[in-house]
Amino acid sequence: MTEDQEEISAGGIIQTPKGVHDILPVDHEYHTFIKKVVRHRLRQAGFRRISTPIFEFTELFQRGIGADTDIVSKEMYTFQDKKGRSLTLKPESTAGVCRAYIQNGMANLPQPVQLYYIEPHFRYDRPQKGRYRQFCHFGFEIIGESDAALDSQTIYLANLINKDLGIADLFTIQLNSIGTPQSRKEYAKVLTDFYFDKERSLCEQCKARLKTNPMRLLDCKEESCGILAQIAPKMADYLDEESKVFHADLKEYLDELGIKYVENPNLVRGLDYYTKTVFEFWDSAEGAQNAIGGGGRYDGLVELLGGGPTPAVGYAAGIERIIANMKREKIRVPHKDVIHIFVAQLGKEAKKKCLSLIADLREAGVKTMGALGKDSIKTHLRLADKFGAPYTIIMGLTEVREKVGIIRDMKVGTQKTVPYEKIVPEVIKLIGKENLDKYSAGELLYG
Repeated sequence: MTEDQEEISAGGIIQTPKGVHDILPVDHEYHTFIKKVVRHRLRQAGFRRISTPIFEFTELFQRGIGADTDIVSKEMYTFQDKKGRSLTLKPESTAGVCRAYIQNGMANLPQPVQLYYIEPHFRYDRPQKGRYRQFCHFGFEIIGESDAALDSQTIYLANLINKDLGIADLFTIQLNSIGTPQSRKEYAKVLTDFYFDKERSLCEQCKARLKTNPMRLLDCKEESCGILAQIAPKMADYLDEESKVFHADLKEYLDELGIKYVENPNLVRGLDYYTKTVFEFWDSAEGAQNAIGGGGRYDGLVELLGGGPTPAVGYAAGIERIIANMKREKIRVPHKDVIHIFVAQLGKEAKKKCLSLIADLREAGVKTMGALGKDSIKTHLRLADKFGAPYTIIMGLTEVREKVGIIRDMKVGTQKTVPYEKIVPEVIKLIGKENLDKYSAGELLYG
């Protein structure tokens, strides 16, 4: 059996491909909680949700992210459709959101346009701790206006979401300015000169980066590259005046908001579209190795993709990495996946009655599970215990004939007989109206 065959099948059981994973019910509790927090905070701030396609034309990412970035050159899942067009599973969302902004005429809307997303993404990367080939990001973008106050709001909102999730104290906000494209171009020449006679000390990846994207040498995680990065010329010394003023304003606003940050002159981020502000949330203990998210300003991206000159700023975070940190800190999340009542039955006539009873209970907002198999009542009661149901309704042939049902308190062990037509109101009384999971269309729309 080849290595590929072993990866596909273990002991005759087909496995998930390397680098992807099932999201089991216990993890969906975390996903649901994180999504609720993100939706709440961003709606509160006036953002509206957008979803872009899972795949786009490859050119979007080549042009938007940069052909020489690691993402485009090594990590994209690219394929041809039946007409020979090159398509790519999206490795990130900002380029797609900007494409949607242009294509759908959002420049005609009141500016800035504030959008957020919660989406799966795909990168052919080496699987490791907190790094998958299919992963979920949430992110948000403010498109159409340039002001350092918007950058401060972006960082503030990201940090606020982390606070709501209970992980803000685990991370430091790393902050830098990488200036305008012109000042960055001049700085890249300075870096190339600095590294000219030091190539032998670089890792193989950085030797290639030196020719294509020298600024990426500054955030390499290899020890020898990191030592050189510390003594390399700093971007701050080559910033244009506009970027210096913008960065100073941003720090003033962050100070006003009480947001603590660490100035990191080596922070550049791995995407070509960034200008001026860049920031990341680094693990206080593990640094960039366990960063959960980052963002920055990208004033040239919309124009690069065919739109007019349009400033923008945004942020994105990895949900799987956030969950790993929440679990590490033993943060429990609230969830509603509880059962209010279990329905046990015996015999065909009882089963028929229970089918409509279960439907009526659910319609009333009672979370109801029914054992509709042919097992004994004793087996059904054991199931009710396993699912943690506080109450069980028991119906057999006698109960059907007498038009009643037995409601059993599973914790105390007591039970009482209730007329069939009064079972639903009695159950509602037992579990409390405030615990019902019932929403009308109006409540869903406006509640």
